[in-house]
Amino acid sequence: MTTNTNTAAAPRLNFAKSAPKVFRALIGFDAAARAGLDPALVELIQIRASHLNHCAYCLHMHTNDARKAGESEDRLHMVSVWREARHFFTEKEQAALALTEAVTLVADGGIPDEVYAQAAARFEEEELAQVLGLIFAINTWNRVALATKKVAGTDERV
Repeated sequence: MTTNTNTAAAPRLNFAKSAPKVFRALIGFDAAARAGLDPALVELIQIRASHLNHCAYCLHMHTNDARKAGESEDRLHMVSVWREARHFFTEKEQAALALTEAVTLVADGGIPDEVYAQAAARFEEEELAQVLGLIFAINTWNRVALATKKVAGTDERV
């Protein structure tokens, strides 16, 4: 039997307290990235990246935030299998989810030209830049939560 050593319940450190300037910079980056984007799209991007990064803390937070913002349970259940459930998502959301996957999994072969082209066809240049910024931000937050072993379901934000 193997033991998963990544499931320790105790967080490693309080990143916000230990690196306050870095934490505040990340808060500002996150706020700037999401500015002007549809809140539903923001949550879908954050949920999908958190799935891919196996970040239970962020996945729990963003699915709850999406519910509070009025997102349907059906759509929340389908985010991880959006390609098989395209009718739940607009073409714009599908393009954003594909781009989220490509950027999050960049080490698996870069950003395919067709994925980028599809996103560029659905978003104006400035909005596409915001979407990319948001993808960068959630990937950073996922890494902060994973590295510090944030516990899903706690009230404390990263």
